[in-house]
Amino acid sequence: MAALRVGTRAVEGRFQGNGNGGGGGGVAPSVRLLAANRDGKPRGSHSAAPGKLRRRGGPMPLWRVAVFASVALNVATLALLLHHYATSPPPPPQHHSHDDAAPAARISSGSAGAARTTASSMAPSTGKPAVTPDSVINLDHGDPTMFEAFWRETGDAAELVIPGWQTMSYFSDVTNVCWFLEPELDRQVRRLHRTVGNAAVDGYHVLVGTGSTQLFMAALYALAPDAAVAGQPVSVVSTAPYYSSYPAVTDFLRSGLFRWAGDADTFAGDSYIELVCSPNNPDGAIREAVLASRTGNGRAVHDLAYYWPQYTPITKRADHDIMLFTVSKSTGHAGTRIGWALVKDTAIARKMTKFVELNTIGVSKDSQMRAAKGGGWRAAKVLAAVSEGYERRPEQPKGTVTPPPPPPRLFDFGRRKMVERWSMLRAAAAASGIFSLPDETSGYCNFTNQTAATNPAFAWLRCDREDVEDCASFLRGHKILTRSGAQFGADPRYVRVSMLDRDDAFLIFVNRLASLG
Repeated sequence: MAALRVGTRAVEGRFQGNGNGGGGGGVAPSVRLLAANRDGKPRGSHSAAPGKLRRRGGPMPLWRVAVFASVALNVATLALLLHHYATSPPPPPQHHSHDDAAPAARISSGSAGAARTTASSMAPSTGKPAVTPDSVINLDHGDPTMFEAFWRETGDAAELVIPGWQTMSYFSDVTNVCWFLEPELDRQVRRLHRTVGNAAVDGYHVLVGTGSTQLFMAALYALAPDAAVAGQPVSVVSTAPYYSSYPAVTDFLRSGLFRWAGDADTFAGDSYIELVCSPNNPDGAIREAVLASRTGNGRAVHDLAYYWPQYTPITKRADHDIMLFTVSKSTGHAGTRIGWALVKDTAIARKMTKFVELNTIGVSKDSQMRAAKGGGWRAAKVLAAVSEGYERRPEQPKGTVTPPPPPPRLFDFGRRKMVERWSMLRAAAAASGIFSLPDETSGYCNFTNQTAATNPAFAWLRCDREDVEDCASFLRGHKILTRSGAQFGADPRYVRVSMLDRDDAFLIFVNRLASLG
């Protein structure tokens, strides 16, 4: 429906045109029934002053009076209706899940006419559509939509409300090395690591980045000048199978500071930056640095994106010089694009901050406040909600026998899901007879105070059929998208499979995999 705009004269019921032809103080041009001459007097045989009809050459026929009255009444009604649409506030926004089929329509006005929009067209994206048994199942990316189910059940525990006047300045804390880091995010990062016990925070600078990938690039920038020898780019290495993005990101800008040099196990130099991903992406193995520099020109960056209780036992408090983390794999909020680094050395922290400053002039405060708990705001508390789930004990009301339910606990949810999914995947691989997986490992978890199995975020799946040399291509022929082992510096008979997709996609995947034998 066209959203016409109605002026005050129309809604007052005066259908006599005005001299300037405008809407005169209304929200838009008036709806006019009669035109006017330049002198302001009505023109036309049927112009009328309020309260009476003008006659010429005898009385007006009754049928004309009836038609005129009907038209006037219809226009008045239309004017009042449109004025209501133009001046009434819009209805509150509706929140729709990804499978809502028929969202309600809204009326929207605009200078060029009307436009019909729906709530679904204005709602945030959900990333991927629902799947069917015939769908192509895309498990190439580690998109952590598995965690949606948990956050849907937490209610307003991590809801975000940011007033329009907040977060406008570039600066967050000019006294901090990382001057664009929101103080509350700093506090919640330290709080979460102390709660979980997976990384030391005392004596460390917290740096924020647009995901941990930006901080990985910042670390290369900060370390390369110190490690460079004779003006040659520093070699960047990692033990194979290594994260497939390491080579791509390192060489993307063809920097003269650093270059990708491949597998750390085969590297023979003494000047290097070693990337240590633990648990490792793609195979989930626990890693340590394999190189040791004799001259001190070798440095290590520890990528601990998956060192959380839902994926692996927390066996020690990591205390490396540079440690990278991200909310995408800790809480599942990949779209928030927040990562953080824990850095010991102040000079290195300053150089990494400078890289982010030159690259993006800081990091979105809105995203930071979603990841932390905003000072006095109602919401923005993703990390805080995780910590509170393990720190806060629900109080039992006096006089009651049944204890209250525990607060939502993210890592408990994540571990249950990962244990269930790995059990299903191992059963499917066995049923197929042509796929194999790494042996299950376990260890004592200091966070849960019990022995726990390792359940990586990715499956390192091998196709053992003799006639299949490229497992990714084989699975693609069966509508399963994975990432080839060749991209990780490994045998193409391997593929990396994301274990973090939604339940519907994962169930179709394991059923399809089991049938391929």
